[in-house]
Amino acid sequence: MKTLKFKTNIKCGGCVATVKPFLDAAEGIEGWEVDLQNPDRTLTVQTEQPAEAVRAVVNQAGYTAEPVS
Repeated sequence: MKTLKFKTNIKCGGCVATVKPFLDAAEGIEGWEVDLQNPDRTLTVQTEQPAEAVRAVVNQAGYTAEPVS
């Protein structure tokens, strides 16, 4: 299991609620959270999936996610 971090445009609790079903249903994602206090709105994901797969799931929900190194 690895932890990946992404800069997102998820801005509020309503946005989190929108993306939640997508991330919860995605195969290989064990847990996730969005830090709304951080200016980058950092999404932290515990997963076995590559970063590109997580990005695709967030994009399906209508948001952007750029990997943070």
